[in-house]
Amino acid sequence: MTNKMNHTLVVLKLPMNVPALIKIGQAIIGAMTGNPLFANAVPTVASVDALLTKLDAAETATKMRTKGTVEARDAARLAAVQGLHGLKGFVQQVANASPDDASTIIASAAMGSKKPPLRTKADFAARPGPTTGSVRLAAKASARRASYEWQWSADGGKTWTQAPSTLQARTTLAGIPAATNG
Repeated sequence: MTNKMNHTLVVLKLPMNVPALIKIGQAIIGAMTGNPLFANAVPTVASVDALLTKLDAAETATKMRTKGTVEARDAARLAAVQGLHGLKGFVQQVANASPDDASTIIASAAMGSKKPPLRTKADFAARPGPTTGSVRLAAKASARRASYEWQWSADGGKTWTQAPSTLQARTTLAGIPAATNG
């Protein structure tokens, strides 16, 4: 049994540079304003726009080199980034509701997207152990509290040799004859 994550993820690549951040934020606001897909956005597009306006004013104030303006700008930057991440979360919800159109929905918000890699964990894996005649076994955990029974066969499955049981989903068996398959 394998688990597959099959939806498109919203990506925000926000720069550290404040003027570039403002520019990207304004592009997102411009794309989402009036877009019927995002009419009920939480946080509202207008509130995030206000945070970006406040950040722009704080960035301008830092150029005067007045004491405290950098701290005010940094606080405004943090608030704007949090607001943009809130919009990202909302866009992700809208995209998840329509997986077939997710990339288009995300692009219409001027945000990036990526397909996550399909990660699957095998139910069972056997790898060579640290020494000759040993093998490392790993099974997919079946429950929090479980006991795992291990066996191996030197004749292709005709007869089986019982190995010690474990409470963990991995173990190393030693004393396996060389060139044993199966």
